[in-house]
Amino acid sequence: MSWIALQMLTGDRAKFFGIVMGLTFAALLITQQGSIFCGLMLRTASQITDTTGADLWVMDPNVLQVDDNKPMIENNLYRVRGVEGILWAVPFYKGTGRAKVNNIHGKPEKVIESVILLGLDDSSMVGGPPDERILVGRLEDLRKPDAVFVDQTRLGKLFPGLPPQYYQLPDPKKPGYENKEDIRYFVGKEIEMNDHRAIIVGVCEASRTFQSNPVIYTTYSRAKSYVAQERKVLSYILAKVEEPKGLTSAEKVALYKDVAREVNRQTGLLALSSEDFTWKTIDYYMKYTGIPINFGITAFLGFLVGTAIAGQTFYNFTLENLKQFGALKAMGATNGKIVGMILLQATVVGLLGYGIGVGLAAFFGVRTKGGELAFYTPWQLLPITGVAVVMICILASLLSVRKVMVLEPAVVFRG
Repeated sequence: MSWIALQMLTGDRAKFFGIVMGLTFAALLITQQGSIFCGLMLRTASQITDTTGADLWVMDPNVLQVDDNKPMIENNLYRVRGVEGILWAVPFYKGTGRAKVNNIHGKPEKVIESVILLGLDDSSMVGGPPDERILVGRLEDLRKPDAVFVDQTRLGKLFPGLPPQYYQLPDPKKPGYENKEDIRYFVGKEIEMNDHRAIIVGVCEASRTFQSNPVIYTTYSRAKSYVAQERKVLSYILAKVEEPKGLTSAEKVALYKDVAREVNRQTGLLALSSEDFTWKTIDYYMKYTGIPINFGITAFLGFLVGTAIAGQTFYNFTLENLKQFGALKAMGATNGKIVGMILLQATVVGLLGYGIGVGLAAFFGVRTKGGELAFYTPWQLLPITGVAVVMICILASLLSVRKVMVLEPAVVFRG
């Protein structure tokens, strides 16, 4: 019976491919739009995940998300350091600056670009990019006069119009490596921020941000001169928790929460672990922006279109094969076996549509990797897409099953 069901399914190639393409479109759209949505949400908190070396972020209690900069007085730093369980605490500046480039490749051109300015603790450099993400230079170079690190992905915004090779990474394996024109060209270049000179001493890889602005790293003391002066300048306090040896991951999470509550109680400030702060930021964008609604509507339309295409085609396919189903009933096939055949057909086209759709979405993600488009596919999205395809197959099969259930075997002898 299974073989007969598959032969009936593939007998009309046009309708077979029509059903598969409808399910493929639905799976592709749900997976692709879901991945873009997840990628955008990750970008909202990318600078939290990029900041390594600290266990807790301490901030003003009114901060809603990482870009909601509400500066504090610097005395709060010493109050946090005095809380039991805090091993050390350092200042961290995060704000928006304006960078001006007056000369591009020897030409007097002016470029003014908004940038995300990050100020690291002058002595420890906590919060800076890790060594594996530093492409040119060393983090210690930030201690040089007027030194800054720039984000490699946004060099084209600060220094537009240069040949493509200037934005590429150095490759020691290529001939002429020592003289090759690449991102090392930007080391030593001068930019201007708040009428102060800044010299590029290194290039690093920073995760793309939600605003897509260039990221610039410098020291905390220097960052204060690169922005307009305010009475309060301390954006965040990065703190390390004193941990006993041998703690499990769950015990560490519980310890961080306990110390964070103690910081909240003694200082009145809000202390969050990096993971909690990430989810707080994502939750803000989920609640107060239209991003989830827009992507949800697109994914739902994909579900409806897939249901309409697959359902209509599958129903027409069943109508055209009513005589065959009637003949099987006349030969003694029960309703249960006939329904099983239809469900087998729906399962086959569902698996094919799901596999092709998810595969196309993955190919799209690989092709756009490293570009402007945010794309991230968590494993949870794959079963969600699978459930959506199963629901489409069930809805597409319902009318067909009903039609076969009430079918009289005598239909085979008519006409």
